[in-house]
Amino acid sequence: MSQPTGTRPFSPFEWMLSLRYLRARRKEGFISVIAGFSFLGIMLGVATLIIVMAVMNGFRKELLDKILGLNGHLLIQPLESPLTDWEQVAARISGVAGVRLAAPIVEGQALASSPFNAGGVLVRGIRLQDLNKLPSIANNIRQGSLDGFDEGQGVAIGRRLADQLSLRSGDNITLVAPRGAVTPMGTTPRIKIYKVAAVFEIGMSEYDAAFVFMPLKEAQAYFNRSGDVTAIEIYTNTPDRVQSFRKPVTDAANRPIFMIDWRQRNATFFNALQVERNVMFLILTLIILVAALNIISGLTMLVKDKGRDIGILRTMGATQGAIMRVFLITGAAIGWVGTLMGFLFGIVVCMNIESIRQFLSWMTNTELFSPELYFLSKLPADMDAGETTAVVVMALTLSLLATLYPSWRAARLDPVEALRYE
Repeated sequence: MSQPTGTRPFSPFEWMLSLRYLRARRKEGFISVIAGFSFLGIMLGVATLIIVMAVMNGFRKELLDKILGLNGHLLIQPLESPLTDWEQVAARISGVAGVRLAAPIVEGQALASSPFNAGGVLVRGIRLQDLNKLPSIANNIRQGSLDGFDEGQGVAIGRRLADQLSLRSGDNITLVAPRGAVTPMGTTPRIKIYKVAAVFEIGMSEYDAAFVFMPLKEAQAYFNRSGDVTAIEIYTNTPDRVQSFRKPVTDAANRPIFMIDWRQRNATFFNALQVERNVMFLILTLIILVAALNIISGLTMLVKDKGRDIGILRTMGATQGAIMRVFLITGAAIGWVGTLMGFLFGIVVCMNIESIRQFLSWMTNTELFSPELYFLSKLPADMDAGETTAVVVMALTLSLLATLYPSWRAARLDPVEALRYE
């Protein structure tokens, strides 16, 4: 005659007993409070981690799009002699496979002023045909038009600069360059009045407040560039693989050049973002770890409180494995349901983060996301499937590991000792 081997693993009996232990009773109120805090801790930890990582990813993606939408992926400057052959060089580079645009530019600093205010700007001379190929500018004209940009003496300015100087399309802006005409008395500043032909808004406060686009020929005259340009900005179809363009672009230039890519130009900025992102991940992971430790303490107290029940179950034939699984389900349910709720809460917040920011700003009557401090005019959130999955798996794993020791203690409890003093 075969001996009874107990219930099969994770049977309805084990689930029923586990869920009964999760329900609060008056004398187990403190244990239930600890379980509730564990649940909230894991839920908030998972949600916060998902939201923060999504916002950090959104920041990086948006800033990268803005920076690479306006500045070239490769910048070449002349060596040994001025870039007077810029038209031929730009035409040859444009023929390189994968190069979307090679735009000659003249760049210099100036003081922009109006009757109401003044501020430093970066003036960039560029051809209309090249400006129209920059979607960040051409698709974001808020006032005026770029029509006839090359022929006239109009300039395009950013929205924040226009607001700062109280200007609109059609108004006049005065540009003062420190190096103008050379006279017997020395170099005098060059002061010239231009019409504001267009106002653009990229969405990155630093660019919208600092850039002034000018026709290339006018910029050459304004900055005393006799037939040459400052540099050539090169835009590729695959900025992440910019390193592979170095040799073909150098060969196409066919002259001595100095080359720098977008990663080198913005290395400090993006390295700082990466470090901040990693540190935030480690700090917020501690929230989940603390919540998992709460599960250990709560389950340990529950095992002590249920010592008599465990003894009775063992004398009735419950195996050590069954007892262990009962408490494993009890603890894991807290962590797994908390993780699921945190995951759903994180997704909802990420999908509506800008609306939430605006609501909180309205409620507190403060600007919670200042464009001057954070560069962007809207709060971005970009959830990465791999990262979100890693957060969820980590939380589930920690929750499961936290239940092992208390469950093992429950399974090892001697029924004779448990019932001796009852």
